[in-house]
Amino acid sequence: MKSLLSSRPVLWFLFLFNLVVAVAAPFVVDGSQGVMTAVGMGVVSLGAGVSLLRGKRAVA
Repeated sequence: MKSLLSSRPVLWFLFLFNLVVAVAAPFVVDGSQGVMTAVGMGVVSLGAGVSLLRGKRAVA
């Protein structure tokens, strides 16, 4: 499972999907639930983005 989650296509999917959801959540869901959804998805997106950058630096 770890090798699947650390593959570049999966990391790109996690980064982009969670970024889109984090941006859209406050407009779709009202109140604190929308804000917390945006924060949670933003954290996952940030983690995937950092993993993408780390992987790129290690190869280069």
